[in-house]
Amino acid sequence: FINRVTKVTKGGKNLGFTALVVVGDGSSKAGFALGKANEVADAIRKGIKRARKNIFVIKKKETTIPHQIYGKFGAVKIFLKPALKGTGVIACGPVRAICECAGIKDILTKIVMKSTNAINVVKATFVALNNLKEPKSAITPAQANNDEQEK
Repeated sequence: FINRVTKVTKGGKNLGFTALVVVGDGSSKAGFALGKANEVADAIRKGIKRARKNIFVIKKKETTIPHQIYGKFGAVKIFLKPALKGTGVIACGPVRAICECAGIKDILTKIVMKSTNAINVVKATFVALNNLKEPKSAITPAQANNDEQEK
């Protein structure tokens, strides 16, 4: 997401750019940052550099998230729900970018409250993803029987 901003001064208008950047390794790590500069390329470069320093580990259960969760930041409230394999990423642009960077292939999302400001949506999504609990390991009935026999 690139935003053009202007600052009005005594000498005229100063044009600048802000770039919201999301980075990740495609498996379970993702981060975001905001880069600001007078040129678009410089803003993106600064954003990438800052985002690499701000990486979070996201808990996953195969190709989706372990459970449903809400995330809130500012006026934005977002709902993330695990989906069955093959569903795909059903999300708005900023959330889709985060899911692709984090390696989440199947998820359902909905912005529940008010604002769709991209920066706040990204922050609310990371709040939700950071609050995910570890997925419970699945114990097969055969494993359960073996544990009982050992006792």
